[in-house]
Amino acid sequence: MKITDFKVMTFDIVGTLIDFETGVLNAVRSLGGPKAAAASDDEIFEPYKRGRDAHYGRSSFAMKDVYLHLARECGFKDDEATAEAFQLACLRWPPFADSVEALRRLRKNFRLVAMTNADRTAYTAYAHTLGNPFHDGVTCDETGCAKPDPRFFAYNRGRLSALGYRQDEILHVAQSQHHDIGVARAEGYTVCWIQRRMGQVGFGGTPAPKVLTTPDLHFSSLKQLADAVDVELGRLPAAA
Repeated sequence: MKITDFKVMTFDIVGTLIDFETGVLNAVRSLGGPKAAAASDDEIFEPYKRGRDAHYGRSSFAMKDVYLHLARECGFKDDEATAEAFQLACLRWPPFADSVEALRRLRKNFRLVAMTNADRTAYTAYAHTLGNPFHDGVTCDETGCAKPDPRFFAYNRGRLSALGYRQDEILHVAQSQHHDIGVARAEGYTVCWIQRRMGQVGFGGTPAPKVLTTPDLHFSSLKQLADAVDVELGRLPAAA
């Protein structure tokens, strides 16, 4: 398939464009006291995921409770002020090094639409961090549900249909097999897996999928996707 045949790219945000794993690790280790500072990645990610499952509310509010859950499970510093600082840090998670430039390049040729489990408040912060590249954004506030709920993808499909786009003109770009790739493929989307953890063991801060879905397109970075588009358009030599 030619990537340039698509007219719309829909993007997962947290984990695909925003490096939430680095954000979580840095915040927990800097805020949680000596035991947290010495904790391994998995010693933080596993209780973090359990905390997110237990407190799956709007991200601009719920991450304080997620922190308290993991801190109390692990014996880290667990006062309210520390939890509030973690909540604020979540709105300041960094982008991946390639995200801003790759999105700027992709915007030249595609309608870019965010599809995020973040609420509108958190999405606004992340979009600003990314240079505000999106033509539109769909959050849990609009859908009333969160990925991997198929209704999230149906909502987005209907929203784009109202603008005249067919589903075969949409490429969904995401990192999470659990939240995005499997369900999007089942809902009829063409999917591009940005495997941010390529070469690393496990799924880090993202839940492991029950089944690994084979994507239509597969890259380890967003830059690789943008490069592939520029090769098709003759802006880069094929060897790139």
